[in-house]
Parts: sequence; C-alpha cells; structure tokens
Amino acid sequence: MSLLGEPPLLIFRGIGGPEIAIIAVVILLLFGATRLPKIGASLGQGLRAFKGAVTGQEVIDLEDTDEDAKKVKSGSKKSS
Repeated sequence: MSLLGEPPLLIFRGIGGPEIAIIAVVILLLFGATRLPKIGASLGQGLRAFKGAVTGQEVIDLEDTDEDAKKVKSGSKKSS
C-alpha cells in the first residue's frame, strides 16, 4: 500500500501510550522542568494570536490585564 493515498493521520495509528510516554520524557530531558511551562504558555499565546488573526477577532493579552489588575488592587489598598 502506498502512503500517498492514505490520509495523513493514519501514519500515526501505531503510536500508543508507551510511545507517547517516551516522547514526553525525551521532551522533559531536552527542555527541563523549568522551561516547559514557559514553552507551553508561549505556544498558547501564539495559537491564540493565530486564531484571532484568522477569525478577525481582537486578541487580549492576559499578562497585561493581570498587571493592570495588580496595579488597581495596590492602588485601592493605598487609598484605604
């Protein structure tokens, strides 16, 4: 059988739980436990920006809103 005639996802039909676990361990060893959350966050932001560009919606930067909320909270505590 030719791979050219098959849908692309059928190539991965032999990947199971043990193979995914091995891939996860290799990724953990390559990047380290401290950098994985940063990589995940940046991938999420990139996907969010891509989705916003495709659909035409405005992308909200969650980090900016968190900093603004902290400023508002610290400002309200000072005035009390």
